[in-house]
This record gives sequence, structure tokens and C-alpha cells, in this order.
Amino acid sequence: MAIALPQSLEKSIKQTKDAELTPQQIVAELDKFIIGQNAAKKAVAIALRNRYRRRKLPPELADEIAPKNILMIGPTGIGKTEISRRLAKLTYSPFLKIEASKFTEVGYVGRDVESMIRDLVRISVDMVKSEKVEEIKEKARKNVEERILDILLPPLKSKVGTFEPPEDARFKETREKFRKQLRAGLLDDRMIEIEMQESRSSPFEIFSSSGVEEIGIHIQEMIPGLLGNKAKKRKVKIKEAHEYLLEDEQKRLIDMDQVSRLAVERVEHSGIIFLDEVDKVAGRETGHGPEVSREGVQRDLLPIIEGTTVNTRYGLVRTDHILFIGAGAFHVSKPSDLIPELQGRFPIRVELTPLDKKDFIKILTEPENALIKQYSALLETEGIKVSYSNDAVDEIAEIAEKVNEDAENIGARRLHTVMEKVMEEISFEAPNIKNKKISIDRKYVQKQLKDIIEDQDLSRFIL
Repeated sequence: MAIALPQSLEKSIKQTKDAELTPQQIVAELDKFIIGQNAAKKAVAIALRNRYRRRKLPPELADEIAPKNILMIGPTGIGKTEISRRLAKLTYSPFLKIEASKFTEVGYVGRDVESMIRDLVRISVDMVKSEKVEEIKEKARKNVEERILDILLPPLKSKVGTFEPPEDARFKETREKFRKQLRAGLLDDRMIEIEMQESRSSPFEIFSSSGVEEIGIHIQEMIPGLLGNKAKKRKVKIKEAHEYLLEDEQKRLIDMDQVSRLAVERVEHSGIIFLDEVDKVAGRETGHGPEVSREGVQRDLLPIIEGTTVNTRYGLVRTDHILFIGAGAFHVSKPSDLIPELQGRFPIRVELTPLDKKDFIKILTEPENALIKQYSALLETEGIKVSYSNDAVDEIAEIAEKVNEDAENIGARRLHTVMEKVMEEISFEAPNIKNKKISIDRKYVQKQLKDIIEDQDLSRFIL
């Protein structure tokens, strides 16, 4: 007997890949974008597969199985966030990245921990709405076309007072001519008169002990027509009218109650929250003065991670089966500095390894979004074809590694600063360069970075 999921969510899950991908396939997909860090990839792949396994269990047992939250330990720029983000994209899961240091203990001004669940639900609503828009896109387009044709060629009144087009062939022929011209874009600049709703007002916001929180009540929902919720006739070009009417038609065709319900279900069963800078809230209390307590923040986070119910404008959300991926450098503090209850909620610990020159070379060339591919594609828009020799790539990786050793180690992000300096002159002169084929070798890289590398202070400042 499989776990009984809501039918709408079951259909949504079938469209995703997490029910099909094995842990090995998940790691293979992550390998396309992230170099190394096999232990972390393996951990997230198992966590993801366990969600699929849980759905196959009897409901009473499935409800007892909590997600195995992961704590990633390692310095910045080595792929912690990227692994989590790619994992969410791979499975179409609602994903939120947030810093633990943004939260404050209850009773102090700052972000309240429950706000991350509200943010995740909003992201999920946008995701589901986009999917629904895609589903009804063709129907909405046809409806808009008919509405514009009705404005261009108004139907005549029938004897009974309803608007129906006469059945004569000439009317139909003229309408079809307009339809062809409309589809071909020949009528884009023609002016027509349409009814437009004035922009909706924003939700109320209140100040509470937890900071500024949104109340899901729109003024229009309370008193229709108040503060500009009135239709206003305007003359616009058909091209502009088409965009407005399409948006209006989508709102009419999409059932937002269904979207909200499905979004909440998706958050509850497949939401992922990446909680960065966990090490910043680690530490026990000294007991000096009324200052914001790091342990207090941990205690506020605990019920959310353990599993609780959060009230959002889209309904109540249970957090029991949201996957939390914590991350931190833990240079000063240690995972054991977290309160014991929170430590227990991150049973899987993964230490990510610092990146070296070999990793940098792979990052520059191998992933689908490799830096060198990005720069080549950008310059190709100017008609310039840039090629990089192996020794140029080797030199860039070597410089990035050296600067990381001499200055702060920021991992793969150092490659961005080095590459930007190497490509600066070509990027600036690109529109005026006559030689459309440029080859970058070790000498060119050294020439571009010579002054910076030789001056240690300048190197620390610029790279």
C-alpha cells in the first residue's frame, strides 16, 4: 500500500524527475555543473531518493519518517549552495536559500524564523502558477484573439438582444481576413479601445514583534471597487492590448485556490530550504547583558526543522517533511557548538574539500555552464570568436589558486575575478575589434595580470 498523496500533487510529482532518477543518475546530473564534492552529492542524492521511497510506504509509517537533513561543512565558494540549487532545479522542487544570521530571537526586531516558510510558499505558488499558465496558454491565446476580433469587427445585435454574428458568409470571410492579418502582426499598430483594470493595491503590512509581516488581505477583496479597482476605457495599440488581455485571460482561466492548494502540498512534500551561515548562530551563551542570543535563534529554528505548522496567507503549512540543508564554514565554531537538539536534526554531516588547481581547470572547461564557455558565448554576440589554449587555462587556474592561498580563500569565486581581469580589455574593445578571431594563451594571461600579481597589495585589493 502506497502513501496516499493528494491527487493534484500525485499528478504534479509524476511530471518531475525525482520519482525516476536513481541516486547514481542524480549524481551524474550534478556532475554536469559541479566539479568534485562527491560525498556531498551522494548525500543529497540519497536524501532525494528517500523521498521517493517514502511515498511508496503505508501512510501511517510514511508519516513517521522524517527527512534526513544534511549539514554541509566547508569554506565559501566550493559548491554548497550550487549543489542544493541544482538539486531543486532537477526535481522542480520549491527552493529557498536564506542566511541563518538574518534571524533574531523572538522579542527582538528582525526576521522571524517562520518567514522562511512563507517565502518558500510564495516561491511555490509562482512555480505552480507558471505551470498552469503553460497549460492554458493556447486556450488563452485563442480567447484573446476572439476578443480583439470582436472589437475590430463587432457582432451585430440579434432580434433577441444577444450579441451573435450573422451567419452570412461575407461576415465570416471578413473576420477570417482580420484573423490572418492579426496573426501576421499587420494590425499591431492599429488603435483599439479596451477596458483596463487599474492596478491592484498591495497587501497590508503590519509591524509585529517578529518584524514586518504580510497579511494576506487585499483591499479589493474586502471592498470591491475601493482604491481604484474600477474598469477604465483606454485606447491602445493592438500589440499592447494583446499583452494586457492575455494576462487578464490567464487570471480568469487559472483557479488560484487550486494553485494555492497545490503549492502548499508541494512545499510540504518536496520543499528544500538551504540554511546558510549556520556557523554564525552556533555558540553557547555567556550571560552578559540583554543582547540578541545566538542560542535563542537556534531554539526558534528548532521547531521549524523538527516539524510544526506555520500559518501563511495561502493556508496552514506543515514543515515535517521539508528537507533542510544547513551549511557553514565552521572556521571559528564547530558543529558541536550547536545546541544538542539542533545537532540531532542534522544527522548527515558532509565535509566539502577545498578546491585546488586541478579542480579550477575542470571548473573552467568541463561543466555545461563553464566560465570559458560563458565568456566565449558573450563575445560571440559581437561576432568575435575567442579560443583559449591549454596553457592559458592552466595559468588562470594557477593564479586563482595562488591568490586564494595568499589572500582569503573564496574558492571557485576567485576564478570570476581572475577571468574578468583577463577578459577586461577584449570585452571593452569588442564592438571595435576588426580581428574577429582571438586566441588567448599563457603570455596574454600573464600580460593582463602581470602588474597585479607582482604587487601583493594590489593583488589582494583587485583579485
